[in-house]
Amino acid sequence: MAHWLPLIDTTFIVLSGISLLFGYYFIRHKQIQRHKWSMLTATTFAGLFLITYITRYLTQPTKIFAGHGAVRVLYLAILISHTILATLIIPFVLIVLYRAFTKQFARHRQLARKTLPMWLYVAFTGWIIYMMLYQISFTS
Repeated sequence: MAHWLPLIDTTFIVLSGISLLFGYYFIRHKQIQRHKWSMLTATTFAGLFLITYITRYLTQPTKIFAGHGAVRVLYLAILISHTILATLIIPFVLIVLYRAFTKQFARHRQLARKTLPMWLYVAFTGWIIYMMLYQISFTS
């Protein structure tokens, strides 16, 4: 099962991103209930990602990127920006959810507009990192 954890946690973060896009679509079309459920689904998948990522981190050795030169610089730039935003976004998401549940919709909307692109970036770069680490061969 351990060798499947990278694919599982990447699937969770990608599903989180897809759910975010649905949620954005629904709110733009004033489908409030669908928006709510899409965003709760995105949050659930992000939480599942966090659980599987931590499990993998605690049970498996760290995978070292095999690329060199410019591709390594690109990988590290993506990884560093992804890691920083993934850490920073947690309190933003919690505040956005709190504001929605307490019906502070103007404040919810204000912060959600900043949180959404960060969350989508984290989801997309999570998939890129997985591909660069596990699917694309950078060795000669």
